[in-house]
Amino acid sequence: MSQLQRQQTPIAAERALLVTLHLRGSSIDEADPFSELRALAETAGAEVVGELIQRLSKPTGRTYLGKGKTRELAELVATTDTTLVIFDNDLAPAQIKAIEEATRCKVVDRSELILDIFANRATTHAAKLQVEIAQLEYTYPRLRAMWDHLERIVGGAPIGIGTRGPGEKQLEIDRRLVQRRTHHLKRELAAIRKRKVLEVAKRNQDHFTIGLVGYTNTGKSTLFNRLTAGGAFADAKLFATLSTRVERWDLGDGIAAMLSDTVGFIRNLPHHLIASFRSTLEDTVNAQLLIIVIDMTSSSAPVHLEMVQRILDEIGASTQPRILALNKIDQMADDKTLLVWLNRHPDLVPISALTGEGLAALADVVRGHVRGATRDVKITARISDGRTIALLEKKCKVLNRRYADGQAELIVRIGRRQLDELLAQDAKIKINGRDPREAIQHEWGVGRGVGLPNSDDP
Repeated sequence: MSQLQRQQTPIAAERALLVTLHLRGSSIDEADPFSELRALAETAGAEVVGELIQRLSKPTGRTYLGKGKTRELAELVATTDTTLVIFDNDLAPAQIKAIEEATRCKVVDRSELILDIFANRATTHAAKLQVEIAQLEYTYPRLRAMWDHLERIVGGAPIGIGTRGPGEKQLEIDRRLVQRRTHHLKRELAAIRKRKVLEVAKRNQDHFTIGLVGYTNTGKSTLFNRLTAGGAFADAKLFATLSTRVERWDLGDGIAAMLSDTVGFIRNLPHHLIASFRSTLEDTVNAQLLIIVIDMTSSSAPVHLEMVQRILDEIGASTQPRILALNKIDQMADDKTLLVWLNRHPDLVPISALTGEGLAALADVVRGHVRGATRDVKITARISDGRTIALLEKKCKVLNRRYADGQAELIVRIGRRQLDELLAQDAKIKINGRDPREAIQHEWGVGRGVGLPNSDDP
Protein backbone atom coordinates (compact mmCIF):
# COMPACT_ATOMS: atom_id res chain seq x y z
CA MET A 1 0.00 0.00 0.00
CA SER A 2 1.48 3.38 -1.01
CA GLN A 3 1.94 6.25 1.44
CA LEU A 4 -0.57 8.28 -0.60
CA GLN A 5 -3.22 5.59 -0.14
CA ARG A 6 -2.45 5.42 3.60
CA GLN A 7 -2.89 9.19 3.97
CA GLN A 8 -6.12 9.32 1.98
CA THR A 9 -7.90 6.84 4.28
CA PRO A 10 -8.29 8.47 7.72
CA ILE A 11 -8.39 6.28 10.81
CA ALA A 12 -11.76 7.78 11.81
CA ALA A 13 -13.39 6.13 8.74
CA GLU A 14 -12.00 2.63 9.40
CA ARG A 15 -13.36 -0.75 10.41
CA ALA A 16 -10.51 -1.82 12.67
CA LEU A 17 -9.10 -5.22 13.56
CA LEU A 18 -7.00 -5.18 16.74
CA VAL A 19 -3.84 -7.29 17.00
CA THR A 20 -1.38 -7.80 19.84
CA LEU A 21 1.71 -9.92 20.21
CA HIS A 22 2.10 -10.72 23.89
CA LEU A 23 5.80 -11.17 24.52
CA ARG A 24 7.08 -13.16 27.46
CA GLY A 25 7.62 -10.91 30.47
CA SER A 26 5.40 -8.06 29.23
CA SER A 27 2.44 -6.91 31.30
CA ILE A 28 -1.08 -7.58 30.03
CA ASP A 29 -4.61 -7.46 31.38
CA GLU A 30 -5.45 -11.16 31.28
CA ALA A 31 -9.16 -10.46 31.82
CA ASP A 32 -9.32 -8.22 28.74
CA PRO A 33 -6.02 -7.98 26.82
CA PHE A 34 -7.50 -5.48 24.35
CA SER A 35 -9.16 -3.07 26.81
CA GLU A 36 -6.61 -0.29 26.33
CA LEU A 37 -6.10 -0.71 22.59
CA ARG A 38 -9.86 -0.87 22.08
CA ALA A 39 -10.28 2.40 23.97
CA LEU A 40 -7.51 4.01 21.91
CA ALA A 41 -9.08 2.84 18.63
CA GLU A 42 -12.54 4.08 19.64
CA THR A 43 -11.06 7.39 20.79
CA ALA A 44 -9.56 7.76 17.31
CA GLY A 45 -13.03 7.12 15.86
CA ALA A 46 -12.54 3.61 14.51
CA GLU A 47 -15.12 0.82 14.70
CA VAL A 48 -13.61 -2.33 16.21
CA VAL A 49 -14.75 -5.41 14.28
CA GLY A 50 -12.37 -8.08 15.58
CA GLU A 51 -9.38 -8.96 17.76
CA LEU A 52 -6.42 -11.30 17.37
CA ILE A 53 -3.74 -12.23 19.93
CA GLN A 54 -0.58 -14.31 19.73
CA ARG A 55 1.86 -15.22 22.51
CA LEU A 56 5.54 -15.64 21.57
CA SER A 57 8.90 -15.33 23.29
CA LYS A 58 10.06 -12.91 20.56
CA PRO A 59 8.64 -11.40 17.35
CA THR A 60 9.06 -13.01 13.96
CA GLY A 61 11.39 -10.84 11.91
CA ARG A 62 9.51 -10.04 8.69
CA THR A 63 5.84 -10.03 9.66
CA TYR A 64 6.23 -9.68 13.46
CA LEU A 65 3.59 -12.41 13.90
CA GLY A 66 4.21 -16.04 13.11
CA LYS A 67 3.37 -17.32 9.60
CA GLY A 68 0.24 -19.11 10.76
CA LYS A 69 -1.07 -16.05 12.63
CA THR A 70 -0.30 -13.84 9.64
CA ARG A 71 -2.46 -16.11 7.44
CA GLU A 72 -5.19 -16.09 10.11
CA LEU A 73 -4.99 -12.30 10.21
CA ALA A 74 -5.39 -12.09 6.42
CA GLU A 75 -8.45 -14.36 6.59
CA LEU A 76 -10.01 -12.25 9.38
CA VAL A 77 -9.43 -9.08 7.37
CA ALA A 78 -11.26 -10.62 4.40
CA THR A 79 -14.21 -12.05 6.38
CA THR A 80 -14.84 -8.94 8.51
CA ASP A 81 -14.42 -6.33 5.74
CA THR A 82 -11.61 -4.78 7.79
CA THR A 83 -10.05 -1.62 6.36
CA LEU A 84 -7.49 -1.03 9.13
CA VAL A 85 -5.30 -3.32 11.23
CA ILE A 86 -4.08 -1.79 14.49
CA PHE A 87 -1.18 -3.39 16.34
CA ASP A 88 -0.74 -2.92 20.09
CA ASN A 89 3.02 -3.04 19.44
CA ASP A 90 5.54 -0.78 17.73
CA LEU A 91 6.49 -2.15 14.31
CA ALA A 92 9.45 -1.52 12.03
CA PRO A 93 8.59 0.11 8.67
CA ALA A 94 9.53 -3.09 6.81
CA GLN A 95 7.21 -5.11 9.07
CA ILE A 96 4.31 -2.74 8.39
CA LYS A 97 4.96 -3.07 4.65
CA ALA A 98 5.14 -6.89 4.83
CA ILE A 99 1.89 -7.17 6.84
CA GLU A 100 0.11 -4.78 4.47
CA GLU A 101 1.21 -6.92 1.52
CA ALA A 102 -0.01 -10.08 3.28
CA THR A 103 -3.39 -8.64 4.31
CA ARG A 104 -3.95 -6.08 1.52
CA CYS A 105 -5.01 -3.73 4.30
CA LYS A 106 -3.70 -0.56 5.93
CA VAL A 107 -1.64 -1.25 9.08
CA VAL A 108 -0.77 1.18 11.89
CA ASP A 109 1.18 0.45 15.05
CA ARG A 110 0.59 1.68 18.59
CA SER A 111 2.70 4.82 18.30
CA GLU A 112 1.07 5.92 15.04
CA LEU A 113 -2.39 5.45 16.58
CA ILE A 114 -1.50 7.52 19.66
CA LEU A 115 0.03 10.24 17.48
CA ASP A 116 -3.20 10.35 15.45
CA ILE A 117 -5.21 10.89 18.64
CA PHE A 118 -2.82 13.54 19.93
CA ALA A 119 -2.92 15.38 16.59
CA ASN A 120 -6.72 15.39 16.68
CA ARG A 121 -6.90 16.57 20.32
CA ALA A 122 -4.16 19.24 20.32
CA THR A 123 -5.67 22.72 20.60
CA THR A 124 -3.01 25.05 22.02
CA HIS A 125 0.00 26.25 20.05
CA ALA A 126 2.40 24.43 22.38
CA ALA A 127 0.48 21.14 22.11
CA LYS A 128 0.40 21.38 18.32
CA LEU A 129 4.14 22.02 18.23
CA GLN A 130 4.76 19.04 20.49
CA VAL A 131 2.60 16.74 18.39
CA GLU A 132 4.26 17.80 15.13
CA ILE A 133 7.73 17.23 16.59
CA ALA A 134 6.68 13.77 17.79
CA GLN A 135 5.20 12.96 14.37
CA LEU A 136 8.36 14.06 12.56
CA GLU A 137 10.57 12.04 14.92
CA TYR A 138 8.35 9.01 14.35
CA THR A 139 8.41 9.53 10.58
CA TYR A 140 12.13 10.25 10.07
CA PRO A 141 13.50 6.70 10.47
CA ARG A 142 10.59 5.37 8.39
CA LEU A 143 11.06 7.59 5.34
CA ARG A 144 12.78 4.89 3.28
CA ALA A 145 9.88 2.47 3.70
CA MET A 146 7.25 5.19 3.27
CA TRP A 147 8.53 6.45 -0.07
CA ASP A 148 7.70 4.46 -3.17
CA HIS A 149 9.66 6.88 -5.37
CA LEU A 150 13.45 6.81 -4.99
CA GLU A 151 14.21 8.01 -8.47
CA ARG A 152 17.15 10.35 -8.84
CA ILE A 153 16.60 14.02 -9.44
CA VAL A 154 18.48 15.51 -12.32
CA GLY A 155 21.02 18.18 -11.28
CA GLY A 156 19.51 21.64 -11.52
CA ALA A 157 15.90 20.52 -10.96
CA PRO A 158 13.77 23.39 -9.63
CA ILE A 159 13.51 22.04 -6.08
CA GLY A 160 15.25 24.98 -4.44
CA ILE A 161 18.58 26.10 -3.09
CA GLY A 162 20.48 23.32 -1.38
CA THR A 163 18.68 20.51 -3.18
CA ARG A 164 20.42 20.67 -6.58
CA GLY A 165 23.27 18.25 -5.95
CA PRO A 166 23.83 15.92 -8.90
CA GLY A 167 22.11 12.60 -8.43
CA GLU A 168 20.61 13.39 -5.01
CA LYS A 169 17.75 11.09 -4.09
CA GLN A 170 14.29 12.30 -3.10
CA LEU A 171 14.71 10.36 0.15
CA GLU A 172 17.76 12.43 1.07
CA ILE A 173 15.91 15.66 0.32
CA ASP A 174 12.99 14.56 2.48
CA ARG A 175 15.27 13.63 5.34
CA ARG A 176 16.92 17.04 5.23
CA LEU A 177 13.53 18.77 5.14
CA VAL A 178 12.34 16.74 8.14
CA GLN A 179 15.53 17.58 10.05
CA ARG A 180 15.19 21.29 9.29
CA ARG A 181 11.53 21.38 10.26
CA THR A 182 12.19 19.44 13.47
CA HIS A 183 15.08 21.74 14.40
CA HIS A 184 12.91 24.82 13.79
CA LEU A 185 10.01 23.47 15.85
CA LYS A 186 12.29 22.43 18.71
CA ARG A 187 13.75 25.95 18.89
CA GLU A 188 10.25 27.41 19.03
CA LEU A 189 9.20 24.88 21.68
CA ALA A 190 12.37 25.55 23.70
CA ALA A 191 11.41 29.24 23.87
CA ILE A 192 7.93 28.26 25.10
CA ARG A 193 9.42 25.91 27.68
CA LYS A 194 11.79 28.62 28.91
CA ARG A 195 8.81 30.89 29.55
CA LYS A 196 6.97 27.98 31.14
CA VAL A 197 9.86 27.24 33.53
CA LEU A 198 9.87 30.88 34.69
CA GLU A 199 6.08 30.85 35.05
CA VAL A 200 6.13 27.67 37.14
CA ALA A 201 9.00 28.95 39.31
CA LYS A 202 7.09 32.17 40.00
CA ARG A 203 3.94 30.21 40.83
CA ASN A 204 5.85 27.95 43.23
CA GLN A 205 7.28 31.01 44.94
CA ASP A 206 3.88 32.63 45.43
CA HIS A 207 1.75 29.53 46.05
CA PHE A 208 1.80 25.92 47.16
CA THR A 209 1.44 23.90 43.96
CA ILE A 210 -0.22 20.51 43.47
CA GLY A 211 -0.27 18.33 40.35
CA LEU A 212 -3.06 15.93 39.43
CA VAL A 213 -1.48 12.95 37.70
CA GLY A 214 -2.54 9.49 36.69
CA TYR A 215 -3.50 7.18 33.90
CA THR A 216 -5.54 8.72 31.12
CA ASN A 217 -9.34 8.65 31.59
CA THR A 218 -9.29 8.09 35.37
CA GLY A 219 -11.37 11.18 36.14
CA LYS A 220 -8.61 13.75 36.74
CA SER A 221 -10.35 16.54 34.84
CA THR A 222 -13.68 15.78 36.53
CA LEU A 223 -11.90 15.96 39.90
CA PHE A 224 -10.16 19.18 38.86
CA ASN A 225 -13.50 20.77 37.98
CA ARG A 226 -14.93 19.65 41.35
CA LEU A 227 -12.07 21.13 43.38
CA THR A 228 -11.60 24.41 41.50
CA ALA A 229 -13.51 26.93 39.44
CA GLY A 230 -13.26 24.31 36.72
CA GLY A 231 -13.01 24.82 33.01
CA ALA A 232 -11.02 21.68 32.21
CA PHE A 233 -12.40 19.59 29.35
CA ALA A 234 -13.68 16.32 30.79
CA ASP A 235 -14.69 13.44 28.53
CA ALA A 236 -14.85 9.67 28.93
CA LYS A 237 -12.18 9.17 26.30
CA LEU A 238 -8.42 8.71 26.42
CA PHE A 239 -6.31 11.87 26.27
CA ALA A 240 -9.23 14.25 26.75
CA THR A 241 -6.68 16.68 28.22
CA LEU A 242 -3.45 17.47 26.36
CA SER A 243 -2.72 20.90 27.82
CA THR A 244 -2.13 21.93 31.41
CA ARG A 245 -4.78 23.97 33.18
CA VAL A 246 -4.05 25.62 36.55
CA GLU A 247 -6.67 26.94 38.98
CA ARG A 248 -6.88 27.96 42.63
CA TRP A 249 -8.09 25.30 45.07
CA ASP A 250 -9.58 26.70 48.30
CA LEU A 251 -8.69 24.14 50.97
CA GLY A 252 -10.42 25.92 53.86
CA ASP A 253 -8.95 27.33 57.10
CA GLY A 254 -7.54 30.25 55.12
CA ILE A 255 -5.38 27.91 53.01
CA ALA A 256 -5.32 27.70 49.24
CA ALA A 257 -3.12 26.02 46.65
CA MET A 258 -2.71 26.06 42.88
CA LEU A 259 -3.91 22.81 41.31
CA SER A 260 -2.81 21.72 37.83
CA ASP A 261 -4.47 19.18 35.54
CA THR A 262 -2.36 17.83 32.69
CA VAL A 263 -2.08 15.06 30.10
CA GLY A 264 -2.73 11.55 31.37
CA PHE A 265 -0.18 8.77 31.15
CA ILE A 266 -0.57 5.49 29.32
CA ARG A 267 1.26 2.18 29.09
CA ASN A 268 4.14 2.27 26.61
CA LEU A 269 3.65 5.95 25.80
CA PRO A 270 6.06 6.62 22.91
CA HIS A 271 9.30 8.03 24.29
CA HIS A 272 9.37 10.86 21.73
CA LEU A 273 5.93 11.96 22.96
CA ILE A 274 7.17 12.12 26.54
CA ALA A 275 10.17 14.15 25.39
CA SER A 276 8.06 16.47 23.22
CA PHE A 277 5.51 17.09 25.98
CA ARG A 278 8.19 18.03 28.50
CA SER A 279 6.98 21.65 28.63
CA THR A 280 3.41 20.47 29.29
CA LEU A 281 4.70 18.26 32.12
CA GLU A 282 6.69 21.13 33.68
CA ASP A 283 3.89 21.75 36.22
CA THR A 284 4.01 18.09 37.26
CA VAL A 285 7.80 17.92 37.50
CA ASN A 286 7.98 21.01 39.71
CA ALA A 287 4.78 20.63 41.75
CA GLN A 288 5.31 20.54 45.51
CA LEU A 289 2.77 17.74 45.96
CA LEU A 290 1.35 15.13 43.57
CA ILE A 291 -2.10 13.53 43.73
CA ILE A 292 -2.17 10.24 41.81
CA VAL A 293 -5.73 9.51 40.66
CA ILE A 294 -6.55 5.83 40.17
CA ASP A 295 -9.74 4.41 38.62
CA MET A 296 -10.69 1.66 41.07
CA THR A 297 -13.23 0.19 38.61
CA SER A 298 -10.47 -0.79 36.17
CA SER A 299 -9.15 -4.34 36.47
CA SER A 300 -5.75 -2.95 35.43
CA ALA A 301 -5.66 -0.31 38.19
CA PRO A 302 -2.64 -1.85 40.03
CA VAL A 303 -0.70 -1.97 36.75
CA HIS A 304 -1.72 1.62 36.00
CA LEU A 305 -0.45 2.79 39.39
CA GLU A 306 2.89 1.07 38.87
CA MET A 307 3.19 2.58 35.40
CA VAL A 308 2.34 6.11 36.59
CA GLN A 309 4.92 5.93 39.37
CA ARG A 310 7.55 4.72 36.91
CA ILE A 311 6.83 7.55 34.44
CA LEU A 312 6.94 10.12 37.25
CA ASP A 313 10.40 8.86 38.15
CA GLU A 314 11.46 8.97 34.49
CA ILE A 315 10.43 12.61 33.98
CA GLY A 316 12.11 13.75 37.20
CA ALA A 317 9.02 14.11 39.43
CA SER A 318 10.45 11.83 42.11
CA THR A 319 11.14 14.06 45.13
CA GLN A 320 7.64 15.30 45.97
CA PRO A 321 5.30 13.57 48.39
CA ARG A 322 2.50 11.66 46.65
CA ILE A 323 -1.11 11.17 47.71
CA LEU A 324 -3.04 8.26 46.24
CA ALA A 325 -6.69 9.10 45.47
CA LEU A 326 -8.81 6.06 44.63
CA ASN A 327 -11.54 7.43 42.37
CA LYS A 328 -15.05 6.20 41.39
CA ILE A 329 -15.99 4.67 44.75
CA ASP A 330 -19.59 5.56 43.87
CA GLN A 331 -19.44 2.66 41.38
CA MET A 332 -18.40 0.05 43.97
CA ALA A 333 -20.60 -3.03 44.05
CA ASP A 334 -19.21 -3.90 47.51
CA ASP A 335 -16.32 -2.99 49.82
CA LYS A 336 -14.02 -5.87 48.84
CA THR A 337 -11.99 -3.98 46.25
CA LEU A 338 -11.61 -0.96 48.53
CA LEU A 339 -10.44 -3.15 51.42
CA VAL A 340 -7.82 -4.77 49.18
CA TRP A 341 -6.50 -1.34 48.20
CA LEU A 342 -6.50 -0.08 51.79
CA ASN A 343 -4.58 -3.16 52.87
CA ARG A 344 -1.87 -2.40 50.29
CA HIS A 345 -1.96 1.40 50.64
CA PRO A 346 -3.24 2.38 54.11
CA ASP A 347 -2.82 6.13 53.43
CA LEU A 348 -4.90 6.26 50.25
CA VAL A 349 -7.99 8.51 50.11
CA PRO A 350 -11.16 6.96 48.60
CA ILE A 351 -13.08 9.56 46.58
CA SER A 352 -15.72 10.08 43.93
CA ALA A 353 -14.98 13.01 41.63
CA LEU A 354 -18.50 12.64 40.23
CA THR A 355 -20.49 12.82 43.48
CA GLY A 356 -17.99 14.66 45.69
CA GLU A 357 -17.72 11.84 48.23
CA GLY A 358 -14.38 11.83 50.07
CA LEU A 359 -13.23 15.23 48.76
CA ALA A 360 -13.36 16.82 52.24
CA ALA A 361 -11.04 14.07 53.50
CA LEU A 362 -8.74 14.69 50.54
CA ALA A 363 -8.62 18.40 51.36
CA ASP A 364 -7.74 17.57 55.00
CA VAL A 365 -4.78 15.45 53.89
CA VAL A 366 -3.60 18.11 51.45
CA ARG A 367 -3.89 20.86 54.10
CA GLY A 368 -1.54 18.85 56.28
CA HIS A 369 1.06 18.85 53.50
CA VAL A 370 0.59 22.55 52.78
CA ARG A 371 0.98 23.62 56.38
CA GLY A 372 3.40 21.07 57.76
CA ALA A 373 3.18 20.72 61.56
CA THR A 374 0.88 23.53 62.78
CA ARG A 375 0.97 25.72 65.87
CA ASP A 376 -1.10 28.63 67.17
CA VAL A 377 1.39 31.45 67.73
CA LYS A 378 1.50 35.24 68.11
CA ILE A 379 3.36 36.93 65.29
CA THR A 380 4.37 40.57 65.68
CA ALA A 381 5.30 42.80 62.75
CA ARG A 382 5.47 46.52 62.05
CA ILE A 383 2.18 47.96 60.83
CA SER A 384 4.15 49.64 58.06
CA ASP A 385 5.25 46.21 56.82
CA GLY A 386 2.11 45.68 54.79
CA ARG A 387 3.69 42.95 52.69
CA THR A 388 4.34 40.66 55.67
CA ILE A 389 0.88 41.28 57.12
CA ALA A 390 -0.70 40.54 53.74
CA LEU A 391 1.28 37.29 53.50
CA LEU A 392 0.09 36.24 56.95
CA GLU A 393 -3.52 37.02 56.04
CA LYS A 394 -3.12 35.11 52.78
CA LYS A 395 -1.27 32.00 53.92
CA CYS A 396 -2.51 31.45 57.50
CA LYS A 397 -5.73 31.23 59.42
CA VAL A 398 -5.78 34.41 61.52
CA LEU A 399 -7.50 33.79 64.87
CA ASN A 400 -7.15 37.30 66.33
CA ARG A 401 -5.69 40.71 65.47
CA ARG A 402 -4.46 43.63 67.57
CA TYR A 403 -2.88 46.88 66.40
CA ALA A 404 -1.10 49.24 68.82
CA ASP A 405 2.03 51.40 69.05
CA GLY A 406 2.90 50.85 65.39
CA GLN A 407 2.85 47.07 65.82
CA ALA A 408 0.48 44.44 64.45
CA GLU A 409 -0.04 41.39 66.66
CA LEU A 410 -1.73 38.48 64.92
CA ILE A 411 -2.64 35.19 66.55
CA VAL A 412 -2.32 32.75 63.66
CA ARG A 413 -2.53 29.03 63.03
CA ILE A 414 0.57 28.44 60.96
CA GLY A 415 2.43 25.40 59.68
CA ARG A 416 6.17 24.98 59.62
CA ARG A 417 6.21 25.01 55.82
CA GLN A 418 4.22 28.25 55.74
CA LEU A 419 6.57 29.82 58.25
CA ASP A 420 9.58 28.82 56.17
CA GLU A 421 7.98 30.45 53.11
CA LEU A 422 7.30 33.61 55.12
CA LEU A 423 10.87 33.84 56.37
CA ALA A 424 12.21 33.16 52.89
CA GLN A 425 10.53 36.45 51.93
CA ASP A 426 12.80 38.16 54.51
CA ALA A 427 9.86 39.00 56.78
CA LYS A 428 10.90 40.96 59.91
CA ILE A 429 8.80 39.35 62.63
CA LYS A 430 8.77 38.08 66.18
CA ILE A 431 7.11 34.80 67.10
CA ASN A 432 5.67 34.70 70.64
CA GLY A 433 8.03 37.58 71.41
CA ARG A 434 11.08 35.57 70.33
CA ASP A 435 13.54 35.70 67.48
CA PRO A 436 12.19 33.37 64.71
CA ARG A 437 15.11 30.96 65.11
CA GLU A 438 14.52 30.54 68.84
CA ALA A 439 10.76 30.31 68.36
CA ILE A 440 11.07 27.53 65.78
CA GLN A 441 13.30 25.53 68.08
CA HIS A 442 10.93 26.10 71.02
CA GLU A 443 7.59 25.59 69.24
CA TRP A 444 8.48 22.99 66.63
CA GLY A 445 11.41 21.33 68.36
CA VAL A 446 13.59 21.48 65.21
CA GLY A 447 16.51 23.55 64.12
CA ARG A 448 16.75 24.90 60.63
CA GLY A 449 14.13 26.69 58.53
CA VAL A 450 14.45 28.28 55.11
CA GLY A 451 16.67 31.30 55.34
CA LEU A 452 17.56 30.57 58.98
CA PRO A 453 20.98 29.60 60.34
CA ASN A 454 21.42 26.55 62.55
CA SER A 455 21.36 27.14 66.27
CA ASP A 456 25.06 26.45 66.50
CA ASP A 457 25.99 28.83 63.67
CA PRO A 458 27.92 31.95 64.78
